[in-house]
Amino acid sequence: MKKILALVLAAVMLFALAACGAQTETTENTELTYAVEAGSAGEEIANEKGFKVNSVDTQAKALMEVEAGTSDAAIIDLLMAGAMIGEGTSYPDLKTTEELTEEKYVAGCRKGSDLAAFINNVLSEAYADGSLVETATKYGVQAALVEQPAPTQSEPAADGDVAYIQGKGTLVVGITDFAPMDYKNDAGEWIGFDADMAKVVAEKLGVDIEFVEIDWDNKIFELDGKQIDVVWNGMTLTEEVGNAMECTNAYCNNAQVIVVKG
Repeated sequence: MKKILALVLAAVMLFALAACGAQTETTENTELTYAVEAGSAGEEIANEKGFKVNSVDTQAKALMEVEAGTSDAAIIDLLMAGAMIGEGTSYPDLKTTEELTEEKYVAGCRKGSDLAAFINNVLSEAYADGSLVETATKYGVQAALVEQPAPTQSEPAADGDVAYIQGKGTLVVGITDFAPMDYKNDAGEWIGFDADMAKVVAEKLGVDIEFVEIDWDNKIFELDGKQIDVVWNGMTLTEEVGNAMECTNAYCNNAQVIVVKG
């Protein structure tokens, strides 16, 4: 029940910020310490603004820092803030004060990989038949969904990533625990908007799926080293990501927001 309420609050927050823009209360202050996830878009914007940064493993830990008082504020994804803070969530005393950026979520494959085009086609088909919107609504991110282009037909290369994944029989997805995109249910199974769509891709490929929790700061190395086949975890499209990975079409809008206690 708590998770459902949190996801409803996420949808409400998206509508509210879209209508009203940034919050009137400003928290940007170079004297404060901002908890951020290492390697994230939040860390990037904090560094750009010259903020004092406390880098931690995950965005969830960034919220823990604020709750504990060991950091003055956190910078995290808007969609995660909607699911994790406020009334009925794990952090009822935390709130957002400002929206810092406008962003897009993508999944990332190895540079030159034909898996990105395969995923694009799956997303396009799911958008066309309504199942993408249905899945987004299930996790409260429908307001953030990006319209997908019409499906196209393409033949995977005989020596490409699609053939490689089908040959080994498993699609390995690199993630972190990041509600509402990837998180575990009470049975210990990975669910979420990204997780559910990754399962659809695996089904279309005719392979099993494996979710691997990764060090987000090392995601590019794990991808290039073939420990994983795709990074699919509410990943913001940045210049670094675009240069290092073969990215899918954007499928969700997002923003970096400041979170404080009070």
